[in-house]
Amino acid sequence: MIKNKEGKTTKIAVKRGFSLKGIKGGKIISGLFFASLIIGICFAILYPILTLLPMVFTDLRELGAPDSIWIPGKFGMNSIEFVFRSVLRGNPGILLKSIGYALSICAIQVFMSAMAGYALARTNFWGKNLIFFLVIFVFLVPRQSFLITQYLHFKHFDILGLFKLFTGGDVDLINQPATLYLLAIFGFSVNQSLFVFIFRQFFLGLPQEIEEASLIDGAGFYKTYFRIMLPNALPTILTVAVLSFVWAYGDTYYTNYFHTDGPYFGVIIDKTFKDANNWYINNQARQWFDTADTNELAFEALKQASIVTFLTPLLLIYFMVQRKIVENLDRAGIVG
Repeated sequence: MIKNKEGKTTKIAVKRGFSLKGIKGGKIISGLFFASLIIGICFAILYPILTLLPMVFTDLRELGAPDSIWIPGKFGMNSIEFVFRSVLRGNPGILLKSIGYALSICAIQVFMSAMAGYALARTNFWGKNLIFFLVIFVFLVPRQSFLITQYLHFKHFDILGLFKLFTGGDVDLINQPATLYLLAIFGFSVNQSLFVFIFRQFFLGLPQEIEEASLIDGAGFYKTYFRIMLPNALPTILTVAVLSFVWAYGDTYYTNYFHTDGPYFGVIIDKTFKDANNWYINNQARQWFDTADTNELAFEALKQASIVTFLTPLLLIYFMVQRKIVENLDRAGIVG
């Protein structure tokens, strides 16, 4: 309604865009749409788990029964018991050794990545942009592209020809644990370039006044880094440490190529439950649990049970730190 010069009022029709708010029950329709979308996404994510758990915790004799697809018709732990008897009992301490290896790689990655990220973020030196480009390049290029070069380098390991000079030959580091630690020290371990990027983004976001104040107080470069900057980076350190541990614990790529005989739970599971061992594993399960009527699904159930056992430490870590990880992701430089 507007008034003209003569004081008369006229109505003006305003054209509005289409909106569910103008439709009766629009809120209900939009609510149902988003609810169905969320349920569908959650189902797609959880579907592998929904099919895995019933198979693992179903008695081997009941596998394949029509009433044991989503809910076990007869609950049984013989699949988990088989993993403990065939894998863990034959390799005592393998789970603890795998966790210890992942923790040591995690500590090296956090220490080296934090220093590299701090140097790229807070110092100026010749070639800084080129080095940062190489960090991103290593992350983007598939690691299979470096495999032949890395393998040959560690197969005939030498440092500036010094080994050949003093010993008359090079050193073979293939199938040695030192290879995996050297990869972590020099920044080529699992997704380590990503960790350097995360630390760089975090340190870039810290105020410059922090370092200026520490220098005024008499702290040098290294003291400022270890006493001031690192304590401020604890949220990022936690995030990187969890990601590093998870990826190092679950790595079967570098461990398979560079330390095949090492005490790594994932590698042993991969070797034990190959498709070529199908008949042997099924036969062993029949003898141990007296299940003469076991079908071909038994091999898949035993394989999935080994995966559940392998993932148990990771799930425990996730439930302990997932809240802090979510709170610190925005501070870690992953977004923005």
